[in-house]
Amino acid sequence: MKFPVIILLAAICAFTVKNDDLRLVFERINSDVMQNGRAYASLGEATESIGHRLTGSPGGKKAEEYALNLLKSYGYTDARFQEFNVEAWARDTVSLSLVPENSDNFVDYEVVALAHSPVSSHITAKIVDVGDGLESDFEAVKAEVKDKIALFNINIQDEKNKGKKNLHRSEKTALAIRYGAKGVIIANAVQGGVLLTGTASVTGELIPIPAVCVSVESGKSMRKWIKDEKNILAVIDMMNFSRPIRARNVIASLPGTSKKYRNEKIIIGGHLDSWDLATGAMDNGVGSFSIMDIARVFKSLDLKTKRPIEFVLFMGEEQGLLGSKYMVKELERTKEIQKVGLMMNLDMVNNVRGFSAGGNDLLKKRMEEIGRIIQQVDSSYANAVSNGAGLHSDHQPFMLNGVPICSPSGSFPVKAYGCYHANCDRFDLIDKDQINNNVRFTAMMLYALANGDDLPAKRRNSTETRDFLIKHNLKNELIIGKEWKWEQ
Repeated sequence: MKFPVIILLAAICAFTVKNDDLRLVFERINSDVMQNGRAYASLGEATESIGHRLTGSPGGKKAEEYALNLLKSYGYTDARFQEFNVEAWARDTVSLSLVPENSDNFVDYEVVALAHSPVSSHITAKIVDVGDGLESDFEAVKAEVKDKIALFNINIQDEKNKGKKNLHRSEKTALAIRYGAKGVIIANAVQGGVLLTGTASVTGELIPIPAVCVSVESGKSMRKWIKDEKNILAVIDMMNFSRPIRARNVIASLPGTSKKYRNEKIIIGGHLDSWDLATGAMDNGVGSFSIMDIARVFKSLDLKTKRPIEFVLFMGEEQGLLGSKYMVKELERTKEIQKVGLMMNLDMVNNVRGFSAGGNDLLKKRMEEIGRIIQQVDSSYANAVSNGAGLHSDHQPFMLNGVPICSPSGSFPVKAYGCYHANCDRFDLIDKDQINNNVRFTAMMLYALANGDDLPAKRRNSTETRDFLIKHNLKNELIIGKEWKWEQ
């Protein structure tokens, strides 16, 4: 009975040594970021010198070049563009008025167009209140909504919908189109007259009806008016631009040191593009500039990993995950998708205190183990590991192709949440210590996963992917979004 005990003790000692080695590397990462972190400064410089980073705009092009040059300055001589064609949408003019039938008295409302609305649209129609815009809400008014303008909330507010899963604005718009609506008015949920933009298209292509956003206060005003006076017409006039252009993902690579793990590449990515109402510091400067500084840390400390790592800044995410969809399509075409072991997505990640394992139990357990070592370096790290899966960011094309996904998780200052896709998403929302937490804790987790003896996240085949998506209640959203590849 002595031999099993000796073997067990040897295994425990080996595990302890590995943990000690990790802790030493984590301490180096921690020291480098705290002393030399560049994420905060480079994001501040970019927002000031570039402005917004809308795909297809001059600012978008400048952002692509800024990211490439920054990665090259960190020592990534292989940093490169991945070009792809995209239909670039940009707003021009929009107005929204409400007027009683047979009257010249009208009220103008402050409004923004939602992306992928038509290039030209001039409509007049009655408004139908569709509540929260869920499918059940549309079913309740299906006899009324055809050829009308659908008004619904960006979030869930109706008591009867409490506990139900909300839909993305593009999915609600897709339902409005399915039920025959002539136009869409979405009421924001943030107090203070905040207007929200974003795509209203599930495909990234132009939609056939105009879609606009009004403030939560305007939404309440409209609802009161159409309730008190039944014959209220809405008038939407808009002009937009849409044209084909070339956009560019930005990629830098670290080769793995072991042939054994060359087919388990880890992609860490996030979108560089932003909407045009502000400078996109929160969405997603905080994620993309964290990725670039994580790349700097690996070069600065000359960190070697068994598995290859690819740092990616995607363009076109806001207009329909265009850059990440293109990358996955190319990986499929070249069969290189089989060599991607994990995709880690940083989208609006701030003040990292944990991670999402993306629906993978084994990965969740490993992340918790690694987290306990991180806590030895900094006890403020909460090691909060969740395990859900969702849609509408650059991890989605990878997940639909069977690639395991994960992401860091944290929180923003309260004032920042109301600025999502709004004209207040500016650099003053970003805290230096919190963006440094993104860099140091994510770099530690990335290093540990890239250097482990095994990657506790296995690719799923088509059937396993289908079952995974059903398990996480994503089937209906994917059907609405025209991304469900299996029989319904």
